[in-house]
Amino acid sequence: MSMQNLLIIGQGDIGLPLTNKLASEGYDVTGLARSERHQYDLVNDANFLQADALTLTAEQLQLFTHIAIIVTPDEYSTAGYHDSYLAINQHLATLAPVLANLERIIFISSTGVYGQDNGEWIDENTAPVTPARAASKVILQAEQALQQGFGKKAIIVRPSGIYGRERLMQLRKARAPQKEPVAASHWSNRIMDRDLVTIIANVLTKETPKSLYIATDYRPVTTLELGVWLSEQVGEVPPAIDDKKTPVTGKRLHSNIPLAWLDYADWQTGYRDILDYQTLSHQSPDH
Repeated sequence: MSMQNLLIIGQGDIGLPLTNKLASEGYDVTGLARSERHQYDLVNDANFLQADALTLTAEQLQLFTHIAIIVTPDEYSTAGYHDSYLAINQHLATLAPVLANLERIIFISSTGVYGQDNGEWIDENTAPVTPARAASKVILQAEQALQQGFGKKAIIVRPSGIYGRERLMQLRKARAPQKEPVAASHWSNRIMDRDLVTIIANVLTKETPKSLYIATDYRPVTTLELGVWLSEQVGEVPPAIDDKKTPVTGKRLHSNIPLAWLDYADWQTGYRDILDYQTLSHQSPDH
């Protein structure tokens, strides 16, 4: 463990807890962000580098053996994705020939790169159909840029829909008194944010990782089933079916994440945890 020197580019909702987890486990880890350290609740054992990933030099990266790229765009547009995901990976790829100590570089991508949209089953051997969404095309290009620059050192992690105790879009929909009708057969996939942190930590530090991970739980679900179940849990009326949306859409993902890495192997386990947490929080004297 002492031989590994880890860099986490991006200190957002996934990068920051990842940095803290690795530091707490005794790894030599540095979190990188554009803002000053005091804006991040880093544990004392974590190092910090204030820098723009687009201007990183070979000298700044020379000592790192493992890098994870976990960034979000400044704006959620095609241009924003191009200026973040793609631009950062292209820049780092230009440095690949001179990073002699680098053993592994991991890019946190998205299952949005799979353009399949007819309820297909997708596994780690499935080639993405070109996605219709322009931003997803940019993310796929970013994957390719890193792979072209770093070859087998590049590892791709594609998370599905990330949810958690602070990521409550589906619960807010379930609690809404007026609900939009939902498609009867639209497939979706999920991963709890804390499980994603564990997945990235394991991919960074395990001896022989795969070249691609589909970071999703073990149970795809239609948005209708999810909406009905959540509405029942919170005592609200379930959503109606949108009769105008009749074809099967979305995709079903086969996770290739070891079950031992997941605390929340399916969406019901995850949402029960969130609901229990909210109940306890409301009972606390601090609330």
